[in-house]
Parts: sequence; structure tokens; C-alpha cells
Amino acid sequence: MKKKPEYIHRRIIVATSAVGCWLALVCGLSACSTTKHLPEGEVLYTGYSTTVNDRSETRTGVTAMDEVDAALDKAPSTKMFGVLPIPIKVWAYNRYARYDKGFGRWMYNRFAADPPVFISAVNPEVRAKVATNILHDYGYFNGTVKSAVIPDTGKDSLKKASVAYTVDMRNPYYIDTVYYDRFNKRMLTLMERGRRNTLLKPGEQFNVTNLDGERSRISTQLRNRGYYYFRPDYFTYQADTTLVPGGHISLRLIPIPGLPAAAQKPYYVGNTSVYLMGKGGESPNDSLHYKDITIHYYDKLHVRPNMMYRWLHYQAYVRNDSLRAAQQTGLYSEYRQKRVQERIAQLGIFRYIDMQYVSRDTTNVSDTLDLRVNATFDKPYNAQLEFNVVTKSNDQTGPGAAFTLSKNNVFGGGETWDVKLKGSYEWQTGGGDQSSLMNSWEYGISSSLTFPRVLFPKLGKHEYDFPASTTFRVYADQLNRAKYYGLLSFGGSVTYNFQPKRVSNHSLLPFRLSFNVLQNETQAFIDKVKDNPSLYSSLRNQFIPAIEYIYTYDNSTVRGVRNPIWFQVDATSAGNLTSCIYRLTGRDFDEKNKEFLGTPFAQFLKLNTEFRYLWKIDKNQSIATRFTAGAICAYGNTDVAPYSEQFYVGGSNSLRAFTVRSIGPGGYQAPDSAYIDQTGDIRIEANVEYRFRVLGDLYGAVFLDAGNVWLLREDADRPNAKFTFKDFAKQVALNTGAGIRYDLGFLVFRLDCGVALHLPYDTGRKGYYNITGPFGKSLGVHFAIGYPF
Repeated sequence: MKKKPEYIHRRIIVATSAVGCWLALVCGLSACSTTKHLPEGEVLYTGYSTTVNDRSETRTGVTAMDEVDAALDKAPSTKMFGVLPIPIKVWAYNRYARYDKGFGRWMYNRFAADPPVFISAVNPEVRAKVATNILHDYGYFNGTVKSAVIPDTGKDSLKKASVAYTVDMRNPYYIDTVYYDRFNKRMLTLMERGRRNTLLKPGEQFNVTNLDGERSRISTQLRNRGYYYFRPDYFTYQADTTLVPGGHISLRLIPIPGLPAAAQKPYYVGNTSVYLMGKGGESPNDSLHYKDITIHYYDKLHVRPNMMYRWLHYQAYVRNDSLRAAQQTGLYSEYRQKRVQERIAQLGIFRYIDMQYVSRDTTNVSDTLDLRVNATFDKPYNAQLEFNVVTKSNDQTGPGAAFTLSKNNVFGGGETWDVKLKGSYEWQTGGGDQSSLMNSWEYGISSSLTFPRVLFPKLGKHEYDFPASTTFRVYADQLNRAKYYGLLSFGGSVTYNFQPKRVSNHSLLPFRLSFNVLQNETQAFIDKVKDNPSLYSSLRNQFIPAIEYIYTYDNSTVRGVRNPIWFQVDATSAGNLTSCIYRLTGRDFDEKNKEFLGTPFAQFLKLNTEFRYLWKIDKNQSIATRFTAGAICAYGNTDVAPYSEQFYVGGSNSLRAFTVRSIGPGGYQAPDSAYIDQTGDIRIEANVEYRFRVLGDLYGAVFLDAGNVWLLREDADRPNAKFTFKDFAKQVALNTGAGIRYDLGFLVFRLDCGVALHLPYDTGRKGYYNITGPFGKSLGVHFAIGYPF
């Protein structure tokens, strides 16, 4: 469906962004006549206008007019982008159409590849008839659309004309009653049971869209109760506008003449055969029988038979009446077929899967469908490489990389085993005393094992009627700050993932334990933390026992969604369960220095949210936005949250004029930003990025980033670091910049250059733009793989 206001707005955006490069062409062609070379008998089309009488403001009426506008809309060649009254295309057509090569042909292909639009090509009468039919489809049976060609006034008036459309909507018709008739008794009973979900409700405005939707709804309802051969086009409607006068219509839904006998009876699911092709597409050469399924495979069976049976015959806790009935009676269910197919596809072990239901005979005597499943195994291993390089004009440089190797179907039940290696290195370049002032490196390894089901608590024969998985993960990370300290972090977690809806995902971590060990403390580090004891408190040896919940909403995969939304909220509680155990033993919940296995443990509550919105202007340009905010409150054992849990900004996916952890907290200016990681308890960040195609797979971007981190409590060693509404605006760091992306489809290479506009602390320079020193010192260059958000 086309929306004219959005269409015009899109053109205006493109026009204003390109106006400079058009000026030269306009000056060169403006002397050309727009009608000099018109073909004999043709009239140049200059646009159209629409007058609407008896406009309906109902939801259906607005939709109908949107459709009518789309049918009447035709951009003239006498206006640049269909809006500005500059006939670029006509001028270029008249001037360069005779050239077959060279600059003239390039100008023709670039600006006038399409010939001028004539009234004969617009065909106003046909457009008016199409628009009239649209009004009838939405219940405006007496509505009409008429057209009139209006010659232009002035010079060449006989060779140029516009079109005036008059739309008379008049009164719409409303649904009075809906009857189901001429179906067999069983089908009528099922249809009546589902009437509460009908799209055709008495009193609502008539429209053809709901009629088609109702046919699909009833067809799906019948197919979920065994009517495998039924289709939406087996219905037809009879309408009567005379039974109830005053703009009301009575509808009767009946089967088409000659309805096939197979479509009028329910079918049961019989034998199941599974054909597993080899990894190279080889046909099965062996088979085995397990319960009521026969599995055909090539050379070696790579899945456990009990799991294949479980995937095809799972018993689910469901509210859906149709699926429940199918489970209990063995009737065919379209809903069940789709869920089983999606369930197997989500395992990730098959490259191709197809389910075919075949009647046991063709004489219409049998009421049984045998199921044949064809599947081809995917490659057992997957590898992924992430890489980024950061260069800052303050002489800080560092690359980082992560490599992930995945093994699918580890135990023959759809399990996935991942091993991830990551590493990064950062050093300060430059000459003299600044050379190698700070070198740091970090590397880590993690491993996870994911089961495509809930392992505990065991649900017996029943499973969730949506994707659910259990993941066990262990990890170890080593951070080294040269000349200062090392930090070893290791731990593990158990995660349950549930996806009850296509757009919603829930992750519950009932167990997440990590342990931080401070290592290799140098005298320089000890001297530093005397001036910043909070840093030492965040880095000290401590356990972090936590419970975490994550909710994610993502509608980017939903068909018909033009501008996708991504939203996530993450809530974490650490140390509270352990403290409750202490409380049961008679110790105070808020007691300081509580220990677990001789080591203090952290206590905090943490909340983090992120929202993304992608506005797709057209296929070549879009605007991506992101807003993220979070807070962490430490209490109990210490008032400082662990280093690994604190917030930070900066880097290739954040404020791109700054390196990671180089801004904040608040208006605090670190005396030695090359060493101290600037983290905080509160983070607020916003990003907006205009993305556009440059040429082929090469894209450009212009962005604006803003944000900072703050402390929740006062810190005498870090003045101006606490969050206050009074100082909020001036303590938000701001940068702009531009970048290029090379999109290979499966991989995106990105190069961004950020320019600082405002620093959150006093630099001695007045005004909002408070960057001091040479312009080059405010630049940050980032090379990375993938989009920033």
C-alpha cells in the first residue's frame, strides 16, 4: 500500500541532499524548450490534482483513500523528483536523445533514460475506473472517480496538460448478518465454533480485504482439524443489499459449485518415513524402524532415533484448540505441520527439509495421510571471525579479534558446541616519553554447549510449543595492564532461552557465577589507587554470584514490517541469594565483608535497556537510531560495583570519536586517561546514523553520537562524576562523523571517522564546542566488521 505523504517526504529528502550537484545541470539545460521535440499528437503530462467529496474519516475510509491515491499517482517528467517545478528529464531528453555515445549518451542515460510522460501514457480514464473499483471493494458501492484533462495556460498550452480527478466517496455499506450455508454438518459445527474469531462482525464497515481474510481464517481452521485438501478459494460469497435497507449488507458464505469430495472430509496422519540425505546429497542406502517411524539414511545415522521421533511427534503444552485436538485424535493439523517443520529447521543441522503428506489411495476411500520427510544434512562445522582496529589521534591504537568455531549435532540430538577465542592489544604510539607509555592486552576463551530443549526441570513427554533451549557456558579471560596489574576472570552460567512468539525471546540465567582475581600488582599501581580507591575496590578479588533475566523484542523478520524495531531489557541481581543464606544463619543481610570460600562476593542490582529503530526511506537509504540506558546499584559488601559490571562508552560501536573507556564519569577529567579506565554506575547514550548507497555494494554513512557514564554516589577522588539533572546537558559528550561500508551480504566491512564536538568536562574553552588543540586531535578512526547497531 502506498502512502502519498511519506512518498513526497522521501522525495524531498533526496532532493535536498542532492541539490548542489543538480544546479550545474539546471543551468546548462534551462534554455531548452520542454515541448520542442514532442511526437506528433502527444500532450505532455504536467501533474494531477484530486478533489474528494464526502470524504470518510473512518479507518476503512482512510485506507480506501490511500489505495485510491496510489492508483491515481503518476509523477510528471516536468518536475524534479516529482515535486520541484524543474523539468530536468524533459530538458535532458530533448537535448541528448539524439546521441548514441560519448558524453551526450552518458547525460541521456543519467538524467533522461525514460522518455517524457505523456497524457496518453497516464491514461486518466483507466486510472479513474481502477480507483472506482477500489472504492467498491471497501464498501463504497455508490462511489465514483472521474477524470478531466485540463490544458495548461500560457505558452504551448495545447501541448501540455494536467489531470483533475474528482472522487465522490458517498456513504459506505455496513455488515448486517453473516451466514454459513451448504456445508456438511461437521464442517458447519467447526465453523460456528470459530465464529468468535471472525473478521466479519455485524456493524463493521464492509471491505473486500476482510472478506479474503475471513476465507483464509476459516480454511486454516478446517485444515487444523483434518481437512487437508481444503483451500480458501473453495469459498464464495453471496451479498444482498435489499434485505436490510439503509446501507446494510447481508452476506452468505457458501462452498463453490463442484467442491471436491476430498476437501469435505477430515484426514488422519498415518505412517511416517524420514529420508536423510548424505552431506553431499547422497540418497539413503540403509534404514531402521523406530516405534512408528522408518528412518532411511546414508551410510551412518547421524541423529538418535528417539530424538527424530521426539521432533516429529512431540506432545506440547498448548492453548491452541486445534493443535490439542490433533494431538489427541491424530488428525492432520496445518498448525502442527508448520510448528514441527519450524522446530526441526531451528535445530540448524539440516540444510533442507520438506514434509509431504500423501493419501494412501486415490479412490477417496481412505482417510489416512502418510507423511514423508525429506532432509539434507548441513555442514557440521561453522566458523565466524570478528575483527576491528581502532586508531585515535591521541596516539592510542589497538586491534581486536574474535574467532568462534561451532560443531552442530554433537550428540545426535541437535546439540551445538561453541568454542570462542578472543584477543585484543592496545598501545600508545608516538615519540619521546609518550612512546609505549601504556601497553595492554586481553585474551579469553569460552565454551558453550546448547541443547535444543529444556533439560531441567524435566517435562516428561510434554514440551513447550515454541523454541526452548538450555545452554551451559564456561569462560576465562585474562587482562594485562603493562606496568600496573593483571586481572583474571573466570566462571560459568546456565541459560534457558524461550521464544513463545516470533518477535519475543526470554533468557533466564538462574545460575551465573564469575570470579575475579587481581594479579601482578606493581608499586606504580599501588601508588595510583591511593588516589583512586574506588578503582581498587572494583578490581579486587571477589565472587559475583548472579541471577539474570533478559527480554528481547525484534520484529525485523516479520513479513510486511518496513521499519523494524529492536528492544532489549536486562535485569541482574547479584549476591542476594547468597546473602539470604547468610541471613538464615543469623548474620545481618547488610553486613560488610561477607565472604564465600574465603573471598568477598559482590552485591548489586543492575538494569540495562537498549532500543533501536530503523527507518527505511527506500531501498538505497535509511536512518538507523539507537538509545541505551542502564544503571547499577552496589550495596552490602561494598558500594562499588565490580569492574566487569560497570558501564562505559566510546569505541567503534559507541561514541566513535573516542576510544573505549576514555570518557566520564560525568564531568570528571582523568589525569592520566592512558591508564585509568573511565567507567560508571549510570550510562545514557544515543546514536543516529544516515546510511546511503554510494555505488554497488559500497555504502556511506553520516552519524551523530552522544552519551556518557556517571556515578550514582559522590566520590571525593572523582569530582563532578555524580549524576545530576542540573549538569546533565553539559556532561553529555557529543561527536559526529562519516564512514564507508562495503557490504558483501554475509559480511560488512566498516571504516568510521569520528570528530569530537563537545567534551563533558571544562577544557578552558568557552561555548558548546569546547575542543582545544589541533583539529586532528579530535579525530577517532575505527575499522570494524558489521554495523555498529
